[in-house]
Amino acid sequence: MSAHALQPALITTARPSMRLLSGKKTSGDDIYPRLFDAILEQRIAPSSRFTEESLGETFGVSRSVIRRVLANLSCQQVIILRPNRRAQVAAPDAQQTRQILEARRLIETTVVQLACVQATPPRILQLRELIARERESAERGHRGSAIRLSGEFHLELAAIAHNAPLTQFLNSLVPLTSLIIAQHDAPHRAHCVWQEHEAIADALEQNDVDRAVQCMTQHLHHLQLKLLTAQ
Repeated sequence: MSAHALQPALITTARPSMRLLSGKKTSGDDIYPRLFDAILEQRIAPSSRFTEESLGETFGVSRSVIRRVLANLSCQQVIILRPNRRAQVAAPDAQQTRQILEARRLIETTVVQLACVQATPPRILQLRELIARERESAERGHRGSAIRLSGEFHLELAAIAHNAPLTQFLNSLVPLTSLIIAQHDAPHRAHCVWQEHEAIADALEQNDVDRAVQCMTQHLHHLQLKLLTAQ
């Protein structure tokens, strides 16, 4: 494996909040956030080429579990899988970034309108819990998990909107956006400001559709400015 390949010692030093419970059978759902965080923190760099075996050893799970996680990340375009070749982290360029963000802006203005109508107090509470976890990760300097949780906020909004095609489409765009943020946004800058997420949640709680759309539009515009300037 090349000098840029996966370094197991770095991956296995998991943060306490990411450790698996003793005696719990490890599943793909357990491994997905840990592997994705490692990619977002560039502990697995875009130039890395890795195998199911190496990842299985790193995370202490079978190849079948790793295979399912890689398949999920491949569907989300975070990982590139090719026949008879090692998996590789994607590296979207400026044109892809622009197209992804344009698509998200079109979709998420509709999503947030629908979410305003469908939102219930328990679902808004779930949003606020995600924001709290995102803020905590950012303040602790856990950049990978903060970026991932930021994306999960947008996916939770789509779930609240209760429109399966929109949710499926966003699930193909949000993780890839998270990857672009990790690769191009300056590490010391707020990747996706949690305060802006709070403003969106506030608008939902007040059933203020116009305000929710305005907050989402500004939020995605700020993200686009940061990423396209950085590339």
